[in-house]
Formats: sequence, structure tokens, C-alpha cells
Amino acid sequence: MTITTRCAFWSYVIAALQTVSARIGTEAQALLQSPQPPLIKTILSSLLNDLASLDQDVTLVLDDYHVIEAPAIHSALTFLLDHLPPRSHIVVVTRVDPPLPLARLRARDQLVEVRASDLRFTQEEAGAFLDRVMGLSLTPDDAAAPAMQGCKDVSSFVAGFTGSHCYILDYLVEEVLRRQPQDIQDFMLQTSILDRLCGPLCDAVTAHAGGQATLEKLEQAKLKELGF
Repeated sequence: MTITTRCAFWSYVIAALQTVSARIGTEAQALLQSPQPPLIKTILSSLLNDLASLDQDVTLVLDDYHVIEAPAIHSALTFLLDHLPPRSHIVVVTRVDPPLPLARLRARDQLVEVRASDLRFTQEEAGAFLDRVMGLSLTPDDAAAPAMQGCKDVSSFVAGFTGSHCYILDYLVEEVLRRQPQDIQDFMLQTSILDRLCGPLCDAVTAHAGGQATLEKLEQAKLKELGF
């Protein structure tokens, strides 16, 4: 990662915080823009001092954090998290577990996690949403999707709705598969014929080593929950 990329990231962070108070990060921004910026910890220390001086709560939201691959940014964010003032909070929105000290933050009771299981509708909640918002009349055993709007025979539609349905397939291809690196795409496609996965079996099917490491990477990315 270049210094320019690092400076751009933290410049955006400072700009976001300055929507709360214009005085946050003025010195840190000047340091970032200097011809030879000091160590990032020096810059972040100045930013932390500004946050600590505020008399209000501040929440910084980092969306799509999974696209960040630069170790230097992860390291700097870890420093920020370790020294964050009590009234400052950071929300990280990501599709995979970020390379941050999550275990340490959990142990300190400084981490609140909202995962897929927390966001997933129960059958009752899904039924209430589809009935009241989408105007669908469902039996308790019916599962549903937006494609059912306008369908006269909802139960028959539900009975024929499977993982091969075009909407599910389109979602998995466009939103999941195509976002993966080419080697991961190849691995998932080649091993999709298997009912169960293990490292040696994947190595045999793909004719490449490293199957166990790839499975662990997919587990971290939660792709195995989608059937890959």
C-alpha cells in the first residue's frame, strides 16, 4: 500500500468525523498532507486527543470494510480501537470477519457483534412482513420471496420454489460468486459436486494443494453457509 492510499483512507475518516465537529482532526489532516507525513500512530494520537476532548458521543461507521486489504490500514485501525475514548465508537460493516483483534475486544467486553443469525427473520417475522407489507396471504408453512407478488396460487409457487430458482441463482452468481478472486471461484465450482468437503478430498478434485486452507478461508467469509 502506498502512502497516498493510506493518507486517502484516513483523510476520508477525518472528513466523516468533521461532520460532527469541524475541529476534529484539523492537526491530523495537516500532518497527513505534509510532504513527509510522520508515523501513522503520531497522526492518530492527535485525532484521538480531539475525540477525547468532545463532550458528546461520536460513532464512526466504516461500511464495506471487507474491500480493505491493506495490512497497514488494519494495523492503524487496531491502534485506534485500542485507544478509543469512552464516548467514541466505531461500527464496522463487513461481509467477512476483519483482521482486527476481535478476541481481545470480546474479552474486554468492548465488542458488540450483529451477525447473520441476528438479522435473519424468524418464520413468524417473515410471515408478518410478507403479509402486512407485501400483501401476501400465507399459511404458516409457506416460505416466501418478493417474486410471489402477483402470484394467484401462492402455495403452489412456494411448493415449487427451490434452490434452482432463477432469482436465487442470479443472486448467488452476481452477489457472491463473481465477487470472489478467480482462484476461489474455480475452487467453489470444482468442489460443488461434493456432498461433503474436507481438505484432502478437495485437493484430489481440484488437483491442487491447499484445500484445507481454502475451506478455512471460505468458513471465515461465511460462504459455506450459502452452500459453497
